[in-house]
Amino acid sequence: MTLRIGNASGFYGDRFDALREMLTGGELDVLTGDYLAELTMLILARDRLKDPGAGYARTFLRQLEECLGLAHDRGVRVVTNAGGLNPAGLADAVRRLADRLGIPVRVAHVEGDDLTAAHPGTLAAHAYLGGFGIAACLKEGADIVVTGRVTDAALVTGPAAAHFGWRPGDHDRLAGAVVAGHVLECGTQATGGNYAFFPERQADLRRPGFPLAEIHADGTSVITKHPGTGGFVDAGTVTAQLLYETGAARYPGPDVTARLDTVRLTQEAPDRVRVEGVRGEAPPPTLKVGLNRLGGFRNEVTFVLTGLDIEAKAGLVRRQMADALAKSPPAGIRWDLVRTDRPDADTEETASALLRLVVRDADQETVGRALGAAAVELALASYPGFHVLAPPGKGTPYGVFEDVYVSQADVPHTAVLHDGRRVPVDPPQDTLVPEPVEEPPLPQPLPATTPTRRAPLGLVAGARSGDKGGHANVGVWARTDEAWRWLAHELTAERFQELLPESRPLPVTRHVLPNLRALNFVVENILGEGVAAQARFDPQAKALGEWLRSRHLDIPEALL
Repeated sequence: MTLRIGNASGFYGDRFDALREMLTGGELDVLTGDYLAELTMLILARDRLKDPGAGYARTFLRQLEECLGLAHDRGVRVVTNAGGLNPAGLADAVRRLADRLGIPVRVAHVEGDDLTAAHPGTLAAHAYLGGFGIAACLKEGADIVVTGRVTDAALVTGPAAAHFGWRPGDHDRLAGAVVAGHVLECGTQATGGNYAFFPERQADLRRPGFPLAEIHADGTSVITKHPGTGGFVDAGTVTAQLLYETGAARYPGPDVTARLDTVRLTQEAPDRVRVEGVRGEAPPPTLKVGLNRLGGFRNEVTFVLTGLDIEAKAGLVRRQMADALAKSPPAGIRWDLVRTDRPDADTEETASALLRLVVRDADQETVGRALGAAAVELALASYPGFHVLAPPGKGTPYGVFEDVYVSQADVPHTAVLHDGRRVPVDPPQDTLVPEPVEEPPLPQPLPATTPTRRAPLGLVAGARSGDKGGHANVGVWARTDEAWRWLAHELTAERFQELLPESRPLPVTRHVLPNLRALNFVVENILGEGVAAQARFDPQAKALGEWLRSRHLDIPEALL
């Protein structure tokens, strides 16, 4: 008996038509939608400040207006975390929509994640719940289940637990569903989107299809997509997504700790990758709680430096701005010189570099009018060719994300059924604090006499990177056993820091995943206070892996 779960959203703002595409493209039992990220929670919290009835992803309602009839007619259940900060409010809105359309659906929701009242000074404080609240709603007949902050994988573990009758102690089965859920959660990243080796593929990537998982009662699954849709599914796309935003070999969650070092992938047919062998362990006794608060106000201005003497021009404007800002100095000042220029360029754009100034302060005026006046007043008094991409405006608020942990027993996880009954979801009785795994044995290295050639790492290794609060992870994988023999020994944490100088002063931890021929690097604090603070050029570390792949080192010629 197979449960077919598809995904139609990887973030708030994903392809609007995906819900309809997934409902009409092939067979499904459950359709999920992931709308929440750390930054999204801050956006929804600010919405709620303006309107206490807001706080959920309104896009989902507009999508559902077009597709509720389709889902009902095809018997597809819908599970989504679009409830954000107000799952009860979205559930009520869905009921009103269904009544207006004349479609009889049973709508339930999950709550208990909102811990804002217990964390004064935050805009939003929400625990990451597991899937058993979703499962309780589905087992009681819900057609649509709306949640707030749950783990992304819970959108899959919940329906699987309800369908197969899994219990909290079924760790291996739950871990298999967690892995499938992690692959699905970012939508088209599993079907060729954002994929390191996309130039090699002949598949149409203009509009990749969204992924689905065929889940079996033992927790194994097959990752695939609807026939005829764009993109492709292979062991590489699944590996890339498995490594995305993860850390150690133990991947802890509220329902189970999945052992990523036990995952085995097999390409069983075109666009079909089997996922098996996943082992699970008891979940930790605590739940992660994401805290979002306002950090103050920020502003920025980007100076364009063209032609000769780029460094001297940058130095002049920095000295001038420092003098001007000294009258009312912001609490935080960051300069970044981005050398996009090239010698003897045949366009003005390619002859130009960008000098970016970002300021932060608790006072909006300090980073607003003061910065604008200081920058504009230099227009005729600075370096030759002075201009900016855009004049600075008013200071805008920025957010700060951090996480804390609370006992699972202290979070009132509750399933609110379609008939209004409230069912408490008990915390797991069997828990285990995750410990680091021993580093597995590495493969036999290639012979020391192997001829090498200086070349980019990306010719032999793929990468995908992302953010977790202020940290970033970079997953790197080899596509062949021979490349793995080289990569496992060559790309140490120390070599990683050599290749990416920005990481040198920061703690970098390497995790080895031999079954995936992969290394996962966690770089602590590279993103400062998180994406909402926008402290870095690439605030979510999305391209950190591609920077690594572009770096040159001595690679065995046999691999090139």
